[in-house]
Amino acid sequence: MTTHFDAIIVGAGQAGPPLAGRLTAAGQRVAVVERKLIGGTCVNNGCIPTKTLVASAHAAHVARRGSEYGVATGSITVDMAKIKARKDGIMLADRKGVEDWLDGMDGCTVFRGHASFTDPHTLRVGDDVLQADRIFLNVGGRAVVPDIPGLSDVDYLTNVSVLEIDTLPHHLVIVGGSYIALEFAQMFRRFGAEVTVVERGPRLAPREDEDVSAAIREILEAEGIAIVVGADDVRISKSDKGFDLTPAAGAEPIRGDRLLLAVGRQPNTDDLGLDAAGVQTDGRGYIVVDDQLKTNVDHIWAMGDCNGKGAFTHTSYNDFEIVAANLLDDDPRRVSDRIPTYALYIDPPLGRAGMTVGEVRKAGRKALVGKRPMTKVGRAVEKGETQGFMQVVVDADTHEILGAAILGVGGDEAIHCILDVMSAKAPYTTLSRTMHIHPTVSELIPTMLQEMSPLD
Repeated sequence: MTTHFDAIIVGAGQAGPPLAGRLTAAGQRVAVVERKLIGGTCVNNGCIPTKTLVASAHAAHVARRGSEYGVATGSITVDMAKIKARKDGIMLADRKGVEDWLDGMDGCTVFRGHASFTDPHTLRVGDDVLQADRIFLNVGGRAVVPDIPGLSDVDYLTNVSVLEIDTLPHHLVIVGGSYIALEFAQMFRRFGAEVTVVERGPRLAPREDEDVSAAIREILEAEGIAIVVGADDVRISKSDKGFDLTPAAGAEPIRGDRLLLAVGRQPNTDDLGLDAAGVQTDGRGYIVVDDQLKTNVDHIWAMGDCNGKGAFTHTSYNDFEIVAANLLDDDPRRVSDRIPTYALYIDPPLGRAGMTVGEVRKAGRKALVGKRPMTKVGRAVEKGETQGFMQVVVDADTHEILGAAILGVGGDEAIHCILDVMSAKAPYTTLSRTMHIHPTVSELIPTMLQEMSPLD
């Protein structure tokens, strides 16, 4: 039997449920299909659980540093079972909130199972056949498992399974040197494990400017994390108590007991039956969409990680806002209107907005650049957290802010001062002449903007 809906939403991540809410409020009958966990990556194995673990790791780190602040803390121990239980409690409450919202939504029917197209308007979910006038894909992504010689002979973790650890590894070896890898590296080091990061390229966080990458490495190495770059021929062999990982030809093997793979993500589009719907994907499997997130098939949209337009909770939610604005509000919003922005949640965090200095230089734009070390930020000094720096790049002719990075205490919050001015398309002088509150991290942003010099 075939059931007809006004809309089908495949995937209950960050974009799907709020779109269901908007569509049902407009009087439409909506089916939401989810084959795994309501809430998607963010709620179940992304932002919510990982930032909860980061908070526990930060608490352990601050406790160990108590004597620096004149506070006697004694010996610090970490209970991984309690840390995991705290994480699980927060994550499960968040998931239940989304589940209850969808289950109680008038006009919405939730189907549990894997959806696959049989034709452009029809999806099969187990024994159910669903048809709709409009279909929205919010199917997310998953960890890439690289082809490493010897990998199949050992147990390994991904960003999902590592969250189930309730005992501390002796030596955690992480393959990958970007955002997920670095957050777990610092986290487990602060819990008390020995940690080695193995990166194929010449530096960590390769999409960042070189000075940012260097500062990130300095922060992590200062906490005792071993960094291996240039690992262009990784090989693994099983050992009595774990494994030996050789990063490159002629290199000494690294012996570990737990292995985490964090080398990238791929979209969950390979088993959707997209061919039956005529939906185009690119060479990496991402669904091709236009500036309003519509696919090449007029009644099908793609939102979130599966469209290649961003790999963050905030980009996924903004995708929902763009789709809803165009469909329901007669408000022609576009993906190209948004400014790229994200954070790296090591401690201290990196807040990023817009272009890197390297990208501006490569574009050949005449620009001004400002930079200020966190050692000259009073708030950072008072808190005893002076690692990192803030940096901004501005178009020399238009005075438009092109991009910024704040690697330091509060950087993930302070970056929004700059992001908001960029979004308003206001000149940098709007911010450089604004009085900020003392003592904060944000108060040094106007100062930095007043001390810029030409980009060479």
